[in-house]
Formats: sequence, C-alpha cells, structure tokens
Amino acid sequence: MSTIFGPVFSRRFGASLGIDLSSFGKQCNFDCLYCELAPAAPMTHQHSVTPVETIITDLKEALDKHPDIDVITITANGEPTMYPHLSTLVEQIDKIKGSVQTLILSNSAALSDKNIFNTLLGLDQVKLSLDAATPDVFKKIDRPAEGIEIETILESITRFSKVFSGKLFLEILFVKGVNDSLSEVEALNHALLGIHCERIDIGTIDRPPAYAVQGLSFEELHAIAHRFDPA
Repeated sequence: MSTIFGPVFSRRFGASLGIDLSSFGKQCNFDCLYCELAPAAPMTHQHSVTPVETIITDLKEALDKHPDIDVITITANGEPTMYPHLSTLVEQIDKIKGSVQTLILSNSAALSDKNIFNTLLGLDQVKLSLDAATPDVFKKIDRPAEGIEIETILESITRFSKVFSGKLFLEILFVKGVNDSLSEVEALNHALLGIHCERIDIGTIDRPPAYAVQGLSFEELHAIAHRFDPA
C-alpha cells in the first residue's frame, strides 16, 4: 500500500501530494465527534509505524509522476505528529522536494513536546486545528487522550506562532450545539487575539461524521464569523 495519495487540488493550499503516516488505519490522540473515520479510542503513540525509507521511496516515485505540485502535505489517518520519526522524515523530504512547499495538518495536541515543536518550525506551512478554548467543550468535541489539556495547547500554539517563520493557518470546525455557543466563540476570539497567523478558517461538518452530530448552515457560520474581532 502506497503511503502517498493525490494529487489533491485544494482551494486553500493548491495542488498537493499527501503523505499518510498511518496508512494501516486510524491512530490518533483525539476521537473527535465530527471525524470522518470510524470511532476509535484515542491513543498516545502509534502502534503501527511505517519506515521512513518506505515513505521516501513512495514520495520520490510520486514526485517523478507529478512534478508540478505546490505542496507536500504530511497528514495521517489520525494525527501525524504521533509518527515517531517525524523529524527524520522532514529532513529527508527537504533533500528531495526542491521548490515544493512542505505542509502539515495537525490537531495541535503534541505541540507542547519540544521535539515536535522544533520539527514543525522546519516546515514551510503548518495548519493547526483549534475547535475549542474551554476545557469542558474541548473534551466534549475532541475527546482527547488522557493528559491532553486545552490550556497547554493554547499556550503552545501562541508560543509557536511567535517564532514560526513560515505560514501558519488555524482551523476551527463548528458542530451544532457543541462549540457554537456565544460564550465559546468569545473564548476562542480571546485566545486567537494572542496568536499570529496567516489565516483563520472556520468550517463545519462536510463528510459523514463518526458520531450522531450535525453541522451548521452557511448562515450560522457567517453569523459566527462576525463575532470574531476584525483583527
């Protein structure tokens, strides 16, 4: 099974070749209500690990076939920062990527780890998820593994945003009746004011979710967007 998929043509990031760091199945430190993958208990480390050599071999073949891509996107059936050889992988990708940008899609939970923090600093683009800013709502929507706290995540994102030299994007996914209250949006707004980033994307459920939850309408999302500080 190839670890590479695509190209995927994204409105946000352009033509992308994706690297799946968990092609065996879901391995994540969250079990989000809205996830498109089947429910699974959150874990703190990967149980099945793909060798770096396998990924790089697959990537070289894909780059030869698709030389005109914009980004190499590091992702997973789960959370890519759980991959234990991430630093080595990024170093190896840099040796073969040429002018192509590197991007990771992360849930932010491992950013407090010094090694992960420093590894992500070496990427060209980083997209971090932030679905809540208060502990109760965070645990309800993202269902994290034991020991993961939203206060630590917020502190880590803020600190990362002030030293990262690439493009940082944040994404908030809203679920009806879960994280769309006025008080939670206000808490998110307060947290975001201290974070330096290229763009903040807000969205809602687009694919069938793991649990019986609903998305918001465009009108509801539009109204929420206006609750955030223009800055």
